[in-house]
Amino acid sequence: MKNKVCKLTSILHHRLHSKSFNFLGSLPHFSTLRYTQTSFIHSPKQQYNELAVSVHDSRTQVLESKKIVTFFTPKSLDPFSRIPISKIHTKTTSKDVNDQNKHDDDLWLIMKDEARYDVNKEPILSNYYFTSILSHNTMESALSNHLSNKLSSSSLPSGTLHDLFMGVFKDDQEIINSVKDDLRAVKERDPACFSYVHCFLHFKGFLACQAHRVAHKLWLQNRKIVALLIQNRVSEVLALDIHPGAKIGSGILLDHATGVVIGETAVIGDNVSILHNVTLGGTGKSGGDRHPKIGNGVLIGAGTCVLGNIRIGQGAKIGAGSVVIKDVPDRTTAVGNPAKLIGGKNNPVKLDKIPSHTMDHTSHIEFYDYVV
Repeated sequence: MKNKVCKLTSILHHRLHSKSFNFLGSLPHFSTLRYTQTSFIHSPKQQYNELAVSVHDSRTQVLESKKIVTFFTPKSLDPFSRIPISKIHTKTTSKDVNDQNKHDDDLWLIMKDEARYDVNKEPILSNYYFTSILSHNTMESALSNHLSNKLSSSSLPSGTLHDLFMGVFKDDQEIINSVKDDLRAVKERDPACFSYVHCFLHFKGFLACQAHRVAHKLWLQNRKIVALLIQNRVSEVLALDIHPGAKIGSGILLDHATGVVIGETAVIGDNVSILHNVTLGGTGKSGGDRHPKIGNGVLIGAGTCVLGNIRIGQGAKIGAGSVVIKDVPDRTTAVGNPAKLIGGKNNPVKLDKIPSHTMDHTSHIEFYDYVV
């Protein structure tokens, strides 16, 4: 009898232990629990399971497809007994260690925390913040709602625009990735931006860029009439004009943004900073490829005109008020009307930092060389 009892106890222990994670998954705080095999090797003789946990409550949410929590636990130790719930919205990435902390937290969770903080300071904004941020489960939903409210009119209902924006965002995850890169760019480079939610709600350069991403997607799908409609509403409401045919990378800062004009065949690379009253335009009335190509990491100062199918090289800087009608080499500075290279055409001064990140508008510019 004793042997039978021991055997039964052993079987029950084995079955309960093997299903312990399923039991945890049934608890309210662990609404979704799954585990997948990973190729990560903790040591030459050990290989563990990767647990992707989605936690849903009023303050914490993990997006299964992108934001996962990774625990590497020897044998079968319970990972939840030692990790606070508040820490389960970190994400692991394959990027180097220096960049990891920047991307660890889910940006949307940070924005919701910022919104709660703002409401605590200014209770009169509670309805606005609830409608714009706190009532939404995803950034896609909130952005669709906010843009549709901004761009709607009496003959163009916000509901129609919301469905249009939401459909594009769901269809193309790369757009949402670019939205997040743009948010980080504004927060890092613009000293006037003190929170992500502040940029998301109030910076018209950011909002115009995201509306353009939708319009450009529609343009590529040959839905040009709707794309041009969005362009027109952005121009009327936000006071900048970006043709839906223009190609724009990620990590873009349109600082202040009033008066920015970007033509149909313009191409803008990644991590570019552009200030107000900048024109990326064509010359004459001929069609075809007629607008500038802006390389990665470029800084373009306020009031600048870059005209024609010319190339602004990677890491270049264009001084405020310049008129650029010729190519600008990589990592050089051009200023004036017509723009000239600092250091001269044959031996231009080379920049050792990315100007779109430093936002330095005056270094390497000898002022007296450009004053009559």
